[in-house]
Amino acid sequence: MHFVDAKGILTRGNGYYGMNIYRGCTHGCIYCDSRSRCYQFTHLFEDIEVKQNAPQLLERALRSKRNKCMIGTGSMSDPYMHCEEDLELTRRCLEIILKYDFGVAVHTKSDRIMRDIDLLEKINRNTKCVVQMTLTTYDDNLCKIIEPNVCNTKRRIEVLMEMNKCGIPTVVWLAPILPFINDTPENIRAIISECVRAKVKGIICFGMGLTLREGDREYYYAALDKHFPGLKKEYIKRYGNAYEIPSPRSKELMSIFYKTCKDNGILCTPDDCLNYIGEFPQKYRQFSLFD
Repeated sequence: MHFVDAKGILTRGNGYYGMNIYRGCTHGCIYCDSRSRCYQFTHLFEDIEVKQNAPQLLERALRSKRNKCMIGTGSMSDPYMHCEEDLELTRRCLEIILKYDFGVAVHTKSDRIMRDIDLLEKINRNTKCVVQMTLTTYDDNLCKIIEPNVCNTKRRIEVLMEMNKCGIPTVVWLAPILPFINDTPENIRAIISECVRAKVKGIICFGMGLTLREGDREYYYAALDKHFPGLKKEYIKRYGNAYEIPSPRSKELMSIFYKTCKDNGILCTPDDCLNYIGEFPQKYRQFSLFD
């Protein structure tokens, strides 16, 4: 872990601002796209870059804005990694978001978010809060292999249910689905069934598969060699150096996904889910989004 003074903390998205307090991750997920070389990391991925002045930058930015919107965090690096336990930068930023009447959309895999449920509930009462949770496999033994340093799926589902009890809407990211590993009808049905039980608002799925590019491909293949001997050879034979790696069962699995979501009133297209996440309550919106 190393500390930097960042020049800025917010980036404009489509109707919202994005915020990443950390760069890198310690969760160790074998498929992590953020390892890709296109993101130009100049340090080891596990050597977390901490934007130590993030709360000051955020306060300065929000204080000057009359027009409110959603603030998203967690798109590149999880805001609830191990270092957040001591640093509490995410919590301090949530306090500032609450102070200036903005909304927040948090994306995580970690149950450390439960520490801040008091703030998330206050923000949701004040404006809007959406908690997003990634789920990949219902099998917790498999979860320990593909997502080794983060809480298991059962615990993440418990977090979703606790958020629902507090009235905080949730969205699940069903991704990635790894060919020949977790791409089974049983896995998809089990995850969606738990999403129904947790009363999630939507499930984001861009397709049954994953993406690989320079940087994360090498890391993923090394994990396959370690945990799934012989599978790398099958990937290379079937996909070569392709960016998109669809499951051979994609059509079957997507049919299960869409039918189960629609039968239970769950938003199930990326556009519908992302529009819901980014939509700031109309009663707080002013004439234009950005100052």
